[in-house]
Amino acid sequence: MSGWTGRKAAALTAIFAAAFVLDGCATRPADPQELVYFQERNDPFEPMNRVVFQFNEAVDKVVLRPVSIGYRAVVPSGIRWGIHNFLDNLTKPLTIANALLQGEGVIARDATGRFMTNTILGLGGFIDIASDAGIPQQDEDFGQTLAVWGVTPGPYVVLPLLGPSNLRDAVGRGTDSLTDPFGRMGPQDYRDEALLARWTLDTVDWRSANIETIDEVRRNSLDFYATARSAYRQRRANEIANGRGGPGDGLDGLPPMVDFDSMDLPAESGDAQEIQQ
Repeated sequence: MSGWTGRKAAALTAIFAAAFVLDGCATRPADPQELVYFQERNDPFEPMNRVVFQFNEAVDKVVLRPVSIGYRAVVPSGIRWGIHNFLDNLTKPLTIANALLQGEGVIARDATGRFMTNTILGLGGFIDIASDAGIPQQDEDFGQTLAVWGVTPGPYVVLPLLGPSNLRDAVGRGTDSLTDPFGRMGPQDYRDEALLARWTLDTVDWRSANIETIDEVRRNSLDFYATARSAYRQRRANEIANGRGGPGDGLDGLPPMVDFDSMDLPAESGDAQEIQQ
């Protein structure tokens, strides 16, 4: 196992172990009404989570948001689209594997079709030929697979730099990271650098697509931590259900997080300067 990947796996393992220990130590309220609220939040580590959340917020405001604004301003929209398409295409082997593990044959078929079409005809994935051909977008991860298998989410946790999660999704994220074929491609000497570059591009790609959305939620939330927690749970419930409805299908009026649908509007309309620094 390469050095950077090995350290990442070790860090995730430490997080899981600490979370399980803390879960056993978490104090449950004796009052019945407080106990119901405690169980609804499923956030026994809230004091620690809020500290990590504030750390992530500081990193976002000082580093990620300014970098994302600069990324929009400097990199032409066509190149940003190509980078997004390429990054998305890299996730498709894991989507295929997880769809098969979930017994979702149609999703596996569509993901395979997208991967083959965009890899072969779309210059390695930089051009999204599959969408033009009517092949729907599909995304599955091992956290969703564990949910389909009946694994409960466990307590809510906020991971440093990675953001909102729960024990099940954290395990799923670590498993996907260690089994991702991309991590085994290319020369061994440059594998760590390639993984770090991909993670950085993924982060900037997503953050640049959601500058206005996150700014709006921050402005309008009395408690941004609680809003982020609620939005994460609802979004994951919808992803696990593959958009088929059920609990958590709605987002209670929250503006939708986008991948790329509106990221170009401020820059292309000349309003990029209106993004508050």
